[in-house]
Amino acid sequence: MARSQARDKPPARPGDLYLDLHRHFGWQVPDHFNIAMACMRRWAEQLDTASRTAVIASAPGRSPRHHSYAALMDQANRLSNALAALGVQRGDRVGIVLPQRFETAVAYMAVLQMGAVGMPLSQLFGPDALEYRLHDSEAVVAICDQPSLSALLGVRERCPLLRAVIGVDGDGTPEGMRADLDWGDLLAQEPSEFDPVNTRADEAAVLIYTSGTTGNPKGALIPHRALIGNLSGFICSQNWFGFDPVDAAVPSKAVFWSPADWAWTGGLMDALLPTLYFGRPIVGHNGRFSPELAFDLMQLHGVTHSFLFPTALKAMMKAVPVVRPRYRLKLQALMSAGEAVGDAVFAWCRDQLGVTVNEMFGQTEINYIVGNCALLWPAKAGSMGKGYPGHRVAVLDGEGNECPVGVPGDVAVHRLDVHGDPDPVFFLGYWKNEGATRAKYTGDPSDSWCRTGDLATRDADGYLWYQGRADDVFKAAGYRIGPSEIENCLVKHEAVANAAVVPKPDAERGAVVKAYVVLAAGFAGSDALVKALQSHVKGMLAPYEYPKEIEFIDALPMTTTGKVQRRVLRLQEEERARLRSAIQKKAPRRKNDEGLRRNGA
Repeated sequence: MARSQARDKPPARPGDLYLDLHRHFGWQVPDHFNIAMACMRRWAEQLDTASRTAVIASAPGRSPRHHSYAALMDQANRLSNALAALGVQRGDRVGIVLPQRFETAVAYMAVLQMGAVGMPLSQLFGPDALEYRLHDSEAVVAICDQPSLSALLGVRERCPLLRAVIGVDGDGTPEGMRADLDWGDLLAQEPSEFDPVNTRADEAAVLIYTSGTTGNPKGALIPHRALIGNLSGFICSQNWFGFDPVDAAVPSKAVFWSPADWAWTGGLMDALLPTLYFGRPIVGHNGRFSPELAFDLMQLHGVTHSFLFPTALKAMMKAVPVVRPRYRLKLQALMSAGEAVGDAVFAWCRDQLGVTVNEMFGQTEINYIVGNCALLWPAKAGSMGKGYPGHRVAVLDGEGNECPVGVPGDVAVHRLDVHGDPDPVFFLGYWKNEGATRAKYTGDPSDSWCRTGDLATRDADGYLWYQGRADDVFKAAGYRIGPSEIENCLVKHEAVANAAVVPKPDAERGAVVKAYVVLAAGFAGSDALVKALQSHVKGMLAPYEYPKEIEFIDALPMTTTGKVQRRVLRLQEEERARLRSAIQKKAPRRKNDEGLRRNGA
């Protein structure tokens, strides 16, 4: 089995093992590696593990259903045969528009074991987003269930290479709105044996389109080996995922659940695939997230390990400030990413959930590269953590030099690890976009840094502190403002459920700090509350950081991966500024016109 491991076993002693792990860690990447073989077949083909639960399927109004690794392989083999009959070949892209459900895991395993490329597509995508990705990727088949079928069928004529649409749960669908092929009928007619393709480790496995905050979305092509590159981060962020940190042969029961959509890197590469890699069960809930649902699922299924976005944790903290009298949880580890957690949420996780949250940082292109592992080295509240074992991480300035302690710079990862060996976590490049791929790197192609576009500072202990996206950080009255610290401060106030900080254009100071605030239940916006929140921030941060203006809104604009879209709010402020300027320019003319009329002109 391909794996990442230490060159020598880490010493069995308590304390900060970070330096020891980095010094002894080395990658073991075979020439040939297939994600489906590692995540499904090696468990399903052994008598003692075939009956293990792979996926616990959950949905509102339905009893949970446990699906074994043997059942996963049976269904995946049938689907692989069906896709091959449809002409899907090695390297072809297959769109997967499915939520968290057993069939989603089946689809990925089927596509990957035949050497094709799985393309995750969110059910939240509208027709335009679906069309762009299906057309640009030249996908040949798409798999979806009922909620996405209408949008998919509506764009298929503009995707000429899309040969077939396979529909899950097609019973009762009106004529004219049905998929080309029904999942159940299709799999029933195919054999349950399939000979998997022996893919190379650096062969394409997944094509995930980035959010496209500037320009069109870019397709990041992820190789099979990237899963191996993820493992050190997954193990550390999940506090060894039920294994003894020194003797990895000693496992304990582990159950994973995360609300992260399996159509995104956070759900696919940080949850579904690594959980299956270790042969453990993952809860797949096909339903909307709510704080109460999160607690209910964790209690019902005895969830031991989880990945929860900061926005989810904030909502849970506000909904259930005191957890233990209401819920009996078995949490052993909790990872969070996407935004800074902040010390208020950090303390609530420790005191109420009974775990130290391990903050993590990564990108679709280079995932799981920085983070914490409270079991092996101290976690600092609000810190992104340190580079995970196997990854050579630095904070770089515009010239490619490492920034001194405390100076913000671009978080970057080197192609080679500390031993000079290739880091397997790297993506292959952007689909049909060599220019964007080249722009992602600094230095010689064989000896280069991959820049993330996320800003951070490094402290004297090597921990990174998130400052925001490069385009989120701004200057106000000459001061450099990182929104995360102010947002974290605001959320500590009992009246605030969530907050986003952006610059508001100002003629004299360039910009002033503005906060958009979502209020907690039971609170109403008022001038008095604005002053109270401003005083709250003034008392905790630097004087120039308090929001000069606060606007109360019902909900913040969010990406489908749970990140606050500050860019949307920033553009809104810029448009408002343009309108104010236009009105002011017209005002003197109107005054002059009125004066002329009074003088009889």
